[in-house]
Amino acid sequence: MIFYSSIVRNGGVVMSRVCQISGKKPMSGNRRSHSLRATRRKWNVNLQKVHVVVDGKPQTIKVSARALKTLKGNTKTKKTAAPTEA
Repeated sequence: MIFYSSIVRNGGVVMSRVCQISGKKPMSGNRRSHSLRATRRKWNVNLQKVHVVVDGKPQTIKVSARALKTLKGNTKTKKTAAPTEA
């Protein structure tokens, strides 16, 4: 379980296909065929449901995979190498 002490975006209101940490939304663009015809398409965000502790309360929020990777990296303690004497 990840401990996240900041306030979740949008006041805790759940929106579909929106990351509640970073605010990432689906992107739109064109699908291009071999003959270069353009039709509209959408790239959705890679959302994952995650159990986190927000302000001391466990909640399930939708987080993008990129934001989840960042959160997990920030929670680990990084070991520093001992200084070597020259």
